[in-house]
Amino acid sequence: MTKEEENQSNKKSKSSVDKEKNRFSSRQGEEKQASVEQAGSEEEAFKESPSKQEEKPAARVSPQVNSANPSELKRKAAAAAKEAASSKVKAGAARKRPVVKPVAEPLEPSPKQPLLDTFLHRVKEELGEEVVLEGFINRLNGHLPTMIIPASHWREVAYFLRDEKDFAFDYVQNFSGVDYETHMEVVLHLYSLANQNRLCIRVKTERESPDVPSVVEVWPATNWHERETYDLLGIQFSDHPNLCRILMPDDWVGYPLRKDYQPYDQEI
Repeated sequence: MTKEEENQSNKKSKSSVDKEKNRFSSRQGEEKQASVEQAGSEEEAFKESPSKQEEKPAARVSPQVNSANPSELKRKAAAAAKEAASSKVKAGAARKRPVVKPVAEPLEPSPKQPLLDTFLHRVKEELGEEVVLEGFINRLNGHLPTMIIPASHWREVAYFLRDEKDFAFDYVQNFSGVDYETHMEVVLHLYSLANQNRLCIRVKTERESPDVPSVVEVWPATNWHERETYDLLGIQFSDHPNLCRILMPDDWVGYPLRKDYQPYDQEI
């Protein structure tokens, strides 16, 4: 090897060593810089730690002043409350179980049904089908046999109920009138002293011009009862011997037991 070649070889070796030194120095500088940055981050985190730093006072929030109209606020509040209540009701209705109504058991035959059937059959057979509008058992009143009679046939039915020996209703226990608003009725509770049977008769008449034949000739005790019914309900009893007021003054206006009665003096 010549001297010149040896010098060039030495220069190359030296250049390689210098590069390695520069590379090593650069790596050390980077590691030192990273270590410094990490230490700075830890210091900043330590400064911001709640245990080392006092808490900052919370910023005050100034209350917002609502400039809305008070009546408008009340209206909105009422609407909101109404909507909430409606939602609650709907939710409750949705959760509510359907009510199962118990099936009504058929009623046992009334012990007085045979007696009523006999009455109806005999009256219709003797006087005609048209003299009885309806017959039924009033269970709430001791299974009382009941017949509804049109006013136009009442007097002949009354004589039959009194004179026929199988009926023999010779005693009037009760006598009254009823305003049903669609029509009126005269109600009699009859009793047979001989047969010890009871029967209710309801005489049906119109409401605008109520008129029922008088049965004073059949049962004289009905005299004052018919007058009382006329006095309080305005039902006329044709052929009554003395149909006039019995409770109210003669100059009294109207009939106090009618559903549409208007007192002359509202304060009384």
